Amino acid sequence: MRRFAWKYKSQVMKKPLKITATLDKPTLIEDMVEKLADRRVDVGYSNALVPQELKAIDTSSTETYVSGTVGLNDNDDSINMPFITCFLFTCIKGKEKPYKLEWVSSLS
Repeated sequence: MRRFAWKYKSQVMKKPLKITATLDKPTLIEDMVEKLADRRVDVGYSNALVPQELKAIDTSSTETYVSGTVGLNDNDDSINMPFITCFLFTCIKGKEKPYKLEWVSSLS
C-alpha cells in the first residue's frame, strides 16, 4: 500500500485583485422585477397603523435568472467570465406607491 503525504502551504496574495460584475441590461432587469413583484391583490400591509416614527411597507420577492460577466483583474492578468445565475430580488411598496427594487441576493 502506498501512502501520500500532502503538504499545504498557505499562500497570501500580495498584490491587489479587482473583481467586477457587470449585468446584461440592468435597467430592463429592474423594470421586469418591479413588474413581477406587483401583486394582483393588495394585502394592505402598507396601510397598516404603525407608530409615528415607523413606516408600514409591503414586501414582495421574486426569483429570476440574470446574465452578465464577472471580471478578475490583477496587474498581470485579466479574466472575464460570463455567468447566468439565479437571484432573489426583493421589492418594497409604501402607501400608495408602486413596488421599488430594494435589495438582491445571489442564490448560488
